[in-house]
Amino acid sequence: MTTISGISTIGAGGSSGGGAASEIAAINKQIAAITSQLKSLADNHTLTQEQKSEQQQMLESQIQMLYAQIAQIQQREAEKAEQQQQTEQPVSARADGINRPTPDNQLDVYI
Repeated sequence: MTTISGISTIGAGGSSGGGAASEIAAINKQIAAITSQLKSLADNHTLTQEQKSEQQQMLESQIQMLYAQIAQIQQREAEKAEQQQQTEQPVSARADGINRPTPDNQLDVYI
């Protein structure tokens, strides 16, 4: 019976945007390695069909977990970007009715 190397996990600690890109790149490399293991599994004649099926399920579940990690990283980065955008937005000036009309003090002109 062949053994399959384990997957190293990447921590979800606070990192910069460049860190997220490198994390995703590392996960994509892991996915590519597992995909190649899946392809070579079909050519392996030393395993029974049941063993192949078990290993295929295990490899596919590992790929799904890696895709979930990518989704978590992307979600974390989206939340960071949203927070940064909210802090960078200037406070809008109060509507005074002259150049910035209030709902009670505005004209609708139709020509």
